[in-house]
Amino acid sequence: MTHDVIVALAVLGIVGQVLAAALLLVGALALVGVRGPLRLLRSGVEGYELWLAFVVAAIATGGSLFFSEIAHFVPCELCWYQRICMYPLSVVTLLAALFDDPRAARYLLPLPVVGAGVSVYHLLVENRVVGESNTCSISAPGGCGVKWINEFGYLTIPTLALTAFALAFAFLLMASFDPVATVRTDER
Repeated sequence: MTHDVIVALAVLGIVGQVLAAALLLVGALALVGVRGPLRLLRSGVEGYELWLAFVVAAIATGGSLFFSEIAHFVPCELCWYQRICMYPLSVVTLLAALFDDPRAARYLLPLPVVGAGVSVYHLLVENRVVGESNTCSISAPGGCGVKWINEFGYLTIPTLALTAFALAFAFLLMASFDPVATVRTDER
């Protein structure tokens, strides 16, 4: 069962990476003046941005709890820092979505940014690009460089976390801006 859940989370990670790449492409096109895909995206998710951020954060939180509580993977120090950024997102995005308060998204944006930074650093440690600190080596068996999972040849826990942080950031960013004001600005 554990392996099946890990594969399911890895497949969700790949779906998330494809979605993140598509969102990045839409954003890049908007920056160079091609705003049609952005308008289509905004009209398709309008009003659901916080719910989408919540779903991403909830799956990431559930996955992290699965890894430590069911699969018994011991979280290292860097995993804990990523959790510190992800866990509040799952609670606060739910509250913001329930109360339809997109203003909260602006205050939440630093969490996925910091979490993504920690994830990138964790990937560098895991792939031996940078050395791990002494606290890493005492925080978990094998330290922060242990790849507890390695699905499809590249999907590790920090890769999944980075994917979740990127998606959460994208959805929170969309929730932060009023689509009506964005359309008016585009029409000028």
